[in-house]
Amino acid sequence: MATLTGKTPPRSQQRDSVSLSLHMLGVICGLTAGVWLGAAEAPTKLVTAGFSPYAISLAMVAGVFTARWTFPTLLKGTGYVFTDLREKKHLIVWALLAGALWAVANTLTVFAIRDVGLAVAFPLWNANALIGMFWGRVLFGELKGAGAGTMMKVVLGAVLIVIAATMLGFSTIHGGALGSHAVEGICAALGASLMWGTMYVPYRKAYLSGMNPLSFVTAFTVGELGTVLALTLLLDGGVHSSAFQLIRMPGVLFWLFLGGFVWVIGDLFQQFAAKYLGIGRGIPLSNTNQLWGLAWGALVFGELAGASHNQILLVLAGSIGMILGALAISTAVAGAREQSSTNEAVLRECERYGLDYNRAILAQMGDEFDGKGESRRWWDYAIVLTATAVFVVLGLRATVPPLEMNLRWIGGLGAVLLLSLVVGTWNLWKRTRFS
Repeated sequence: MATLTGKTPPRSQQRDSVSLSLHMLGVICGLTAGVWLGAAEAPTKLVTAGFSPYAISLAMVAGVFTARWTFPTLLKGTGYVFTDLREKKHLIVWALLAGALWAVANTLTVFAIRDVGLAVAFPLWNANALIGMFWGRVLFGELKGAGAGTMMKVVLGAVLIVIAATMLGFSTIHGGALGSHAVEGICAALGASLMWGTMYVPYRKAYLSGMNPLSFVTAFTVGELGTVLALTLLLDGGVHSSAFQLIRMPGVLFWLFLGGFVWVIGDLFQQFAAKYLGIGRGIPLSNTNQLWGLAWGALVFGELAGASHNQILLVLAGSIGMILGALAISTAVAGAREQSSTNEAVLRECERYGLDYNRAILAQMGDEFDGKGESRRWWDYAIVLTATAVFVVLGLRATVPPLEMNLRWIGGLGAVLLLSLVVGTWNLWKRTRFS
């Protein structure tokens, strides 16, 4: 095991030092993911301008597809990505499945936003933390061997999340000010939480096997685009869907592409958080996005302007409870016995698929391929330039959406986005070189 300093400490101390460093990196990635994932749903407010949820989802996923291929190429190069995929071919199917689950969940979130609003829908679908925690424990032995204090934080965090989701659902059902289709909106948001919570199973399999998150999302994006396109053709009028009208409206399409772009940045940080913290810790931490979703919904779009005093108190209390639950879970640092259980899970994956155990363990520390295969080729630059050109062309033809927005709050929240990106990117590059 490589050391972090010039000296070689005892093996147990070395393991604890590395674990703490990776834990803090995971926390930073999770918090950064929360900021960006929270902002990504703001463009879907265009659903109130008459576009179908399927059209909004397809346009957003098209932006996601463009950005997902761009970032891995920019940061590592296609040589690195395809070397990683060739070594772990069995994970390509899992990545496609995860992408399909994401596409269904993303479409459900658009329905939820339409029916109950961004500020309320966000906390409800963030119950995915409970689903992810369940699968992490059952399938990968997460928290196995954890101490009483760690278990208490996780259990307390889970209870807080459930209570918070219940409060938010109650406030919506009994508050007509937030929409006449509250039940449908709640069901859509909870359905999204189920899809997203299950989606993290392929994530964890990939990272226990040593796959880089940048490689995983390259295959992932094919599954999500194919699924949302199929949903649009089957359930939204086929070729007569309003999605294909959006394609002829570049002034509107830019904002949905931008939403997909922002989502990709958040999701990449979420992927690294899941890798270094596990899904039981990393996902709840990234679910602080509900705070930022609430900020965009309430401050920028004025969603709670007509809500009663009691409704606002319930929404705020539920949001705070969910944040505290997520933080309680994420601060439960894994001890030596739990780390040993994680290594056993890595060994099981390696034996099942014939992988190199030592390389998989090194990958858990952010050390993959020893820098090999990262040279850029001419097509790498072509991919980045093409994707950039798409956004530039759409941006030059963009028009202001027909929505009432507070421009000052847009500027303030935009500054937070940039600051979090700088902090998260710097720490991830410094510690792992995006591995």
